[in-house]
Amino acid sequence: MPSNIFATTGTNVSILFLDATNQAEVILIDASALGQKVKDGKNQKTVLSPEEQQRIIDAFKTKDAQEDFSVAVSYEEITKKNCSFDAGQYFEITLNYIDLSLDEFTSELSKRQSNLAECFCEGNRLEKSISKALGTLNYERLD
Repeated sequence: MPSNIFATTGTNVSILFLDATNQAEVILIDASALGQKVKDGKNQKTVLSPEEQQRIIDAFKTKDAQEDFSVAVSYEEITKKNCSFDAGQYFEITLNYIDLSLDEFTSELSKRQSNLAECFCEGNRLEKSISKALGTLNYERLD
């Protein structure tokens, strides 16, 4: 499930449905890319639309494999992956290559370098802010 699916839980949530009668394939679904983030009081949560909920239900019922969303795996495959239920570990990896001209490549590289530089600046600013805030902490015992 997406992160923040519950307002007080910022991590991704996994839901397991166990069925002792199922001896065939297991359906693993990665719905982490679904949902819309909304403010819920002081918290933020992710809300799935009825269509997204239905997509999850349909994939579960039909055990349909959908690229980067769901995969049907055998118990043997799960055992080979150290009993991992992370759907992403079972997806086929596909690489898409795009032909770029030298100008397009240079432009894209420049954008990414600029973005990285901005991230480093923000990281430095946050580091200073956190260090300053930590410097203001005092220990005071209340009896």
